[in-house]
Amino acid sequence: MSKVIVGMSGGVDSAVAAFLLKEKGYEVIGVTLRTWLSEDGTESRCCEIDDARRTAWELGIRYYPYNCLELFKEKVIEPFAKDYIRGLTPNPCIECNRYVKWGKMEYIRQVFDADYIATGHYAHVIEKNGRYTVRTADYTSKDQTYMLYKLTQEQLAHTLMPLGGYSKEQVRDIARDIGMEVAGKKDSQELCFVTEGNHADYIDSMGMLDTPGAGAFTDKEGNILGTHKGIHHYTIGQRKGLGIALGTPRFVTKLNPSSNEVVLGDESDLMKQELLCGELNFLSVERIPEGDKIRCNAKIRYAHKASPAVIYGVGDDMVRVVFDEAVRAPSPGQSAVFYDDEGCVIGGGRIMDQKID
Repeated sequence: MSKVIVGMSGGVDSAVAAFLLKEKGYEVIGVTLRTWLSEDGTESRCCEIDDARRTAWELGIRYYPYNCLELFKEKVIEPFAKDYIRGLTPNPCIECNRYVKWGKMEYIRQVFDADYIATGHYAHVIEKNGRYTVRTADYTSKDQTYMLYKLTQEQLAHTLMPLGGYSKEQVRDIARDIGMEVAGKKDSQELCFVTEGNHADYIDSMGMLDTPGAGAFTDKEGNILGTHKGIHHYTIGQRKGLGIALGTPRFVTKLNPSSNEVVLGDESDLMKQELLCGELNFLSVERIPEGDKIRCNAKIRYAHKASPAVIYGVGDDMVRVVFDEAVRAPSPGQSAVFYDDEGCVIGGGRIMDQKID
């Protein structure tokens, strides 16, 4: 009997993933990674150990919580805050998946001498070109492949994702049919470690000495338009909550950490056709050599519909992405993820700049 370690968040997705694997004959062991505690000692929304433990009891499987507080702080929280301070827009879930969830669960898999790890992500793990990659879920409204592009070949080789062929409604129906208490539990939509206020409030509460203070709103010509609260309060494409009235809608088009300036412009200024990506991770191909190119569909954020593009290799760890048509508000710090025509992830990278000069 194959043994599988299932990451259980306390929600319905991971609960049903564990159930489906048990039904297929796997020996299932549930684990929860405790990644964050509030000042009063209560768990964050994504680490609800009581619900996960109860689900494991309902399924009749072994269950173990693991402390990952320091790892999560080092790999997710601190880089998240530093990126915003540097004028970037980070995606902490991507980093958490590779370095915390899969990093720790792969260790646990080896400790238990298990064959696989599994999660409740909506995606398929497949082999292509002699390599492992992820393919989009059958129901694209729940597809989570964008968040998984940084996983390594070793991690994917030992990963199962049993929910790739299910819709969210089907998953809830399964949970209700077998009497799981979490069947109707609401999905978590926010950053798991930001439980009050917004990301900027959270960063301010960390007391980091280099948190930027007030600076100038400017237009693209450098004219001063007003005063902002600190660049970590703003993201590319933002219109609401600027605290400045200029008579016509203005959007954040650029963040300049060196001068502590937030540049405002028209919506047309947000449209970009080229961008540069670094910190690459490839799945279905090993790499894109300098001078080579691949036709693909590229997503520049989780909710973005993938757009036709060509990616060009421009160095050992850099690609240039040229879209057929301009896309709105690509943000340095976010990730661009590249898909082939079958919905398989070619790879992805971090947006380093909005355009090649």
